[in-house]
Amino acid sequence: MVNTCLVVDEMHPSLEPMLQAIGVSINYCPNLTAAEVPAALAAFPYEGLMVRSKLRVTADLLAHGPHLRYVARAGAGVDNIDEAAMAAAGVTLLNAPEGNRDAVGEYAVGLLLALFRNIARADHEVRQGQWQREANRGEEIGGKTVGLLGYGHMGRAFARRLSAFGCTVLAHDIDPSCTADDYATLVSLPELQARAEVLSLHIPYSPANHHFVDERLLAGFAAPIWLLNTARGEVLNQAALVRALQAGKVRGAALDVLENERLGTLTPEQQQPFNFLASSANVVLSPHIGGWTHQSYARINEVLVRKIAAFRQVRQGATAGS
Repeated sequence: MVNTCLVVDEMHPSLEPMLQAIGVSINYCPNLTAAEVPAALAAFPYEGLMVRSKLRVTADLLAHGPHLRYVARAGAGVDNIDEAAMAAAGVTLLNAPEGNRDAVGEYAVGLLLALFRNIARADHEVRQGQWQREANRGEEIGGKTVGLLGYGHMGRAFARRLSAFGCTVLAHDIDPSCTADDYATLVSLPELQARAEVLSLHIPYSPANHHFVDERLLAGFAAPIWLLNTARGEVLNQAALVRALQAGKVRGAALDVLENERLGTLTPEQQQPFNFLASSANVVLSPHIGGWTHQSYARINEVLVRKIAAFRQVRQGATAGS
């Protein structure tokens, strides 16, 4: 039996032939608005739903798709998906952190180099006709102690690349199943704060992690730090970061993600810290592109299709055995 997956976001064109090869047909509707998805689900007995970030998967949405068996999230983050509602509805969540972890790991290295070597600032100055070598004397990664907050797919990819620079990598993760490897040493949060010169964020967003990195946590570092965030904007309190930059507790920051990435909708409370960050020479900003490469675009499909195939095989085996 051929089952159908509704795809409501832009995906690499390799998706359809890959799904067809495992017996899944596709209804590719990337132009559907979030408001139109419930009716689309109700109109056909879809087995699967594939999303990126345009849509929040809630209990109400799932009620419109009584035949759904899985939701495939094309990417790593699942903060737009109500996992409790999924479990209650008997719908399995599949995501693809393996698909863009290498892209994020490489990009984090790029952000660290941009901070240490004043790359963005120097580029801007030269374009303005300024040639300032001494003012842009930088730091080397070698010999530094880099602290990773979160040691899942993204943190490990970053640590692996840092190993080539001859630095010390410490990682802190609250998941008891998290294990150390050849690229990082697992430590407590107080030890990470005592030793790290760089803090790189690799934790997912959840209500429990909202503003996890706040004024108190930043103040707990023994030495001034550089800060990188390639995770989710909401795990970092941007106003607290501004105060830490002003106080010298943070030497510089590189942010690929922001608390509110729809810049045209910033509230007055959000606008003030954003204006400071955007005008600071020791801050690098980018539009959530850490995992956004041509290679990861295709690789996410490969990961999701493998997981969908494995999921369907398990379901078919369970059905046959019942």
